[in-house]
Amino acid sequence: MSPLPERVPRFSPAERWVHRATAALMLSCLVTAAFLYYPPLSQLVGRRRLVVLVHEWSGLLLPVPLLLGLVSRALRADLTRLNRFTAADRAWLRAVRQRSYRRPAGKFNAGQKLYAAWTAGAVLVMLGTGLLMWFTHLAPLIWRTGATFVHDWLALAVAIAVVGHVWLAVKDPEARRGMRTGSVDRAWATREHPDWE
Repeated sequence: MSPLPERVPRFSPAERWVHRATAALMLSCLVTAAFLYYPPLSQLVGRRRLVVLVHEWSGLLLPVPLLLGLVSRALRADLTRLNRFTAADRAWLRAVRQRSYRRPAGKFNAGQKLYAAWTAGAVLVMLGTGLLMWFTHLAPLIWRTGATFVHDWLALAVAIAVVGHVWLAVKDPEARRGMRTGSVDRAWATREHPDWE
C-alpha cells in the first residue's frame, strides 16, 4: 500500500481565479473609497472624476467573478459547503469562545462560513446602495440620503472585515499557499480541518 501524498488538493484553478479577481476588485473599491472620503488622501487626488469612475465600475463588477466562476463544479460544491451551518460549526464557535484547541471543522470552519456569508450580503447591499447613489433619478432624495449613510458605514465595516481576513491569512502561511497553489500540507489539513474528507 502506497503512503498518502504529502499535499492535499484544496482549491481548483477556477476557485483561485475567483478569489483573486474578487480580491482585486474589493481592494480597488476600498482604496478608491479611502481617496474619495478621507480628507488627507482626497487632497492628493488630482483627477477625482477618474477615481470616482474606477470606484463605481469596480463596485459594479464585484459580483462578476463569482457569477462567472459558477461554471466550475468545484466552486459550486464549495459554495454548498459554505452555505451549510452544522452542529460541528456550532461546536467550533463554542471552542473558539472557550479558547479550546479542539475545533471541529470540515473543509471550511464556522468563521470562514460566517465571513463568506457576511461578505456576500455586504456586497449586495453595497451594490444596491451604490446604484441608488450613482443613478440619482432612481429614487427620491430621502432614499438616496439613507443609501449614502448605509453605503458609507458599511464600507467602513467591510474595510475592517477585510483587514481581519488579511491579518488571519498573514498568520497562516499554509492557508495562503492553499489559495496560491491549490493544495495544502496534509498535516495542516488534519490539524485545522479534522473533519474534512
